[in-house]
Amino acid sequence: MPEYVNWLRHASPYINAHRDCTFVVMLPGDGVEHPNFGNIVHDLVLLHSLGVRLVLVHGSRPQIEARLAARGLTPHYHHGLRITDAATLECVIDAVGQLRIAIEARLSMDMASSPMQGSRLRVASGNLVTARPIGVLEGVDYHHTGEVRRVDRKGINRLLDERSIVLLSPLGYSPTGETFNLACEDVATRAAIDLGADKLLLFGADLGLLDENGKLVRELRPQQVPAHLQRLGGNYQAELLDAAAEACRGGVGRSHIVSYAEDGALLTELFTRDGGGTLVAQEQFERVREAAIEDVGGLLDLISPLEEQGILVRRSREVLEREIEQFSVVEREGMIIACAALYPIADSDAGELACLAVNPEYRHGKRGDELLERIETRARAQGLKTLFVLTTRTAHWFRERGFVPSSVERLPSARASLYNYQRNSKIFEKAL
Repeated sequence: MPEYVNWLRHASPYINAHRDCTFVVMLPGDGVEHPNFGNIVHDLVLLHSLGVRLVLVHGSRPQIEARLAARGLTPHYHHGLRITDAATLECVIDAVGQLRIAIEARLSMDMASSPMQGSRLRVASGNLVTARPIGVLEGVDYHHTGEVRRVDRKGINRLLDERSIVLLSPLGYSPTGETFNLACEDVATRAAIDLGADKLLLFGADLGLLDENGKLVRELRPQQVPAHLQRLGGNYQAELLDAAAEACRGGVGRSHIVSYAEDGALLTELFTRDGGGTLVAQEQFERVREAAIEDVGGLLDLISPLEEQGILVRRSREVLEREIEQFSVVEREGMIIACAALYPIADSDAGELACLAVNPEYRHGKRGDELLERIETRARAQGLKTLFVLTTRTAHWFRERGFVPSSVERLPSARASLYNYQRNSKIFEKAL
């Protein structure tokens, strides 16, 4: 029996499992320059033909370095981040633009007797990433170096629904019309989290994560990553591993680190039982539920730092024990990582959403939205018609979720009489 027949039979469960899934693939600029790049393109086309929804994020570091050298400019970094002044930004835009065109051209091939024959792919790109400046850190002005503020989730999903491959470059745009140079790892990670991707696939020079003896580490949990980061220092393998763990903590099911230099590494990782790279997977049990008295300690650990910062109103253990039935929580393997409370307001058909908090390591995984939905469901079940919230720091978050500005005068009298004018919280309301 030919070997490929046996391989195809064993791959069929993975083919079925991956169909209609969203994969974000990050390929650094070194990978685009590598002789194996053509094979990677063929593998991506194969994934697309098997029904995988693909978002491809490319890097551009060596291409930028080459343009800086050609113009006699010296690259400057601080804490591993490029400082992008005006002259450097010109090189960045030139390098990224040419790379994007080259990648689109390669994905547009339809030559006879090639793996691309009959593929007829559509590649879509554009202003899909909103960015903001890093600004000045430790006295260093990063100029046009930025970080991802938002990924256009709806726009990208619409393009994926139309069977396009979405191509994201390491550039972002601000609402004021500025252009910012971004790290492709940041773009890929945020895209995977915001899209709720099934997988984040990160290409690097090595097979995956290598241990101190140079041996491949095949599988990790996010909580095991910090020890490896400390061992690796600040090299690129550490950047990939950190991105993989961040994506998993943000709700992405699995992150994979594979080699751009190894022919077929992507397919081996996705369609064989043992894989060929490093898998970082968060497979711990997580659920949203109503709080119980046993959760008081976990709630205190979660909200105390926010109380110290003045973001949340202080609650003693005694108060939490007395009011525990008002709380809903997100539990992850025995740990309370998010909470919110619903307080019906006396002599009214309104309630107050209070003490919404999410552990900083899990803030990109939509836990806040899950809790808000839970609180709204509870409020409707109790016959409440309006939900109020008082906040000092997160007004924009609530406005984006349908809350509108309100006032003390709009609060039911039982709650208005307790309003703390010294705290000066902003008041919002939402009709249920």
